Amino acid sequence: MKQYQSNGKKLLHVEYDEQPDVGDFIDGMHIISTNMKGQDLALFLQENSGQVGVYVLDEIYIIGRVFGFENLIEAVNAWMNNEI
Repeated sequence: MKQYQSNGKKLLHVEYDEQPDVGDFIDGMHIISTNMKGQDLALFLQENSGQVGVYVLDEIYIIGRVFGFENLIEAVNAWMNNEI
């Protein structure tokens, strides 16, 4: 389990070949699922409020970020339907 921090635009202090995975934490939120689509990696995060958020990464850069999904299924559906 690794702890990652971001500045809102990219992950900090991370090597380019390193990818966050299920069980790790980003900005204090637990990664509960991941999915690759092309070169983009979606990280599904459990927020402190219990809702689910999504970070979309290209390497270490955050190219998309959406929060406030009621559950993981809703977040995954938005990702698969290109709504994120």
